[in-house]
Amino acid sequence: MKFMEKIKQRVKQLRNETYTLYIACKDPRVPLHVKILISLIVGYVFSPIDLIPDFIPILGQVDDLILIPLGIAIVRKMIPQAILDECRLKSKEILDQEKPKNWTTSIIVTLIWLLIILVIVIVIIRVVKV
Repeated sequence: MKFMEKIKQRVKQLRNETYTLYIACKDPRVPLHVKILISLIVGYVFSPIDLIPDFIPILGQVDDLILIPLGIAIVRKMIPQAILDECRLKSKEILDQEKPKNWTTSIIVTLIWLLIILVIVIVIIRVVKV
């Protein structure tokens, strides 16, 4: 049972850090290249589509267990500690009040994935016709 509690605690910590990065992305003191990287990471976290689908045993969770924490760790090192601390406080306040919803981001990420799938289908159709 202790193992599952640790997993739940780690998932909650990742969720909080992801939202902290989302808030940091809106901060004007964060450099543009870091904001772009944050957008990719946060978009991937909230995307309904994964690089490796979750229904594939073990491999489906590997991207979530490795890629997301790795991306978060890299970006945290790129943001000044004072800014990161401020964003953590804002994140904690918001997450304690209510669960944030960002339908615009969800729609954009879903549309991007649909566009990628469409391009792949078009390429496959062209290859098959040849």
